[in-house]
Amino acid sequence: MAARLWVFLLQLGLAANGPVPTCAAKMKVVEEPNAFGLNNPFLPQTNRLQPKRDPSPFTGPAHLFRLSGKCFSLVESTYKYEFCPFHNVTQHEQTFRWNAYSGVLGIWHEWEITNNTFTGMWMRDGDSCRARSRQSKVELTCGKNNRLAHVSEPSTCVYALTFETPLVCHPHSLLVYPTLPEALQQRWDQVEQDLADELITPQGYEKLLRELFEDAGYLKAPRENEPTQQEGATRDLGTETLENCNKARSELSEEIQRLTSLLSLHGIPHGRPTETSHAEHLAQQSPIDVTSEQLRGDPGLHGNILR
Repeated sequence: MAARLWVFLLQLGLAANGPVPTCAAKMKVVEEPNAFGLNNPFLPQTNRLQPKRDPSPFTGPAHLFRLSGKCFSLVESTYKYEFCPFHNVTQHEQTFRWNAYSGVLGIWHEWEITNNTFTGMWMRDGDSCRARSRQSKVELTCGKNNRLAHVSEPSTCVYALTFETPLVCHPHSLLVYPTLPEALQQRWDQVEQDLADELITPQGYEKLLRELFEDAGYLKAPRENEPTQQEGATRDLGTETLENCNKARSELSEEIQRLTSLLSLHGIPHGRPTETSHAEHLAQQSPIDVTSEQLRGDPGLHGNILR
């Protein structure tokens, strides 16, 4: 009975004093910061992505410069991809998760050149992906409007984008030679003449062209931490020209003489290998298919692709 009376008096006192102020009953909600997704309204858009470096300077056909400063997006599945020519490629997850993903898929780095033609834009040094950085290759194709047409991931952390634009519809719009300054054009002419005169090998021709494209800013020199050849591959002996070939042969002959003298000095028997003519060597071999024999040679760079 006493308990009921106490409750009644308490209710009567609350009624006399009026409703409890709203501020006294309101709880303070702490917003958890989100630096990963698009759904954090408290974080500026520019701070949500942290690129590793600045984009490379603009290079290439001058008429493509009008694309710089613009961005083109494409939504596929739950992701929004954004391509900003000569700047970067980004990916944004379109969900309501508090930690929706946003990341950089590559920053403008260099061109890909094939047969005197700009064939693709490489965006490198994107966000970390396991032990490597994400990178994207953007292929420029003819289209009625500027638009990002397709995005795929052919291999882990490597993305392929197709960008359509009327700026590349002319058959000469992506040629490399006309974009070069006169000094580099003359240098290219000399390289072509040396190849025609057989003063350089096809491998030397490719190397000289790459150096020319690097000087023009279209390609980047290989980084020190990037492997320039496969493990166990033969070292470059600098045999791009006939003069270098003769020099390398002379050095090898001197080395053989030094080793022979060293063996004789220590009384180690040695003998020169029996030499056979090319005709005798072929006679000792069993007949083989001519096509297979041609494929065994060094065909040089496949596809004439420079990256």
